[in-house]
Amino acid sequence: MNATVFEKFQESNKFKAILLTALPLVVGGLSAAIAGDMSKQNYAQPPLSPPAWFFPVVWTVLYLMMGFASYLVYRDCDYLLNDAMKCFFYQLFVNFSWSIVFFRFEFYTAAAVVLLALLLLTIGTTAQFFGINKTAGKLMVPYIAWLAFALYLNVGVAVLNR
Repeated sequence: MNATVFEKFQESNKFKAILLTALPLVVGGLSAAIAGDMSKQNYAQPPLSPPAWFFPVVWTVLYLMMGFASYLVYRDCDYLLNDAMKCFFYQLFVNFSWSIVFFRFEFYTAAAVVLLALLLLTIGTTAQFFGINKTAGKLMVPYIAWLAFALYLNVGVAVLNR
């Protein structure tokens, strides 16, 4: 008899780890597909802007780290939708939205507002994660640092391309 995905999720820690670790990659990939060609940068960029190839590398690493952090929190809690995981899913949705606002619609100022909201949600998520699993909290810290840098870049693009 074939087990459903839900049954596998409830039975297997390995399956849970893979699923939760991969979830941000899937969400990021879907967002990128909707956002369109992110390599075309037909806008002025602020100082310290990395080359275009750097972004997918960083995001892949960050998505894996935050996904594994979510697994650690899930593993250490009694149920999936605890407050920490709710915060995680909220920030993941806002993360999904940012590239669409920035790249698809080219609303640079609105994207900066979305990114600020994402940064604040991620700080809250990280604080929740630290309260449950210190390793999970530590895995989120580079994401916060990158979001702060991304906010600088986003605001720079918004100001330079009025």
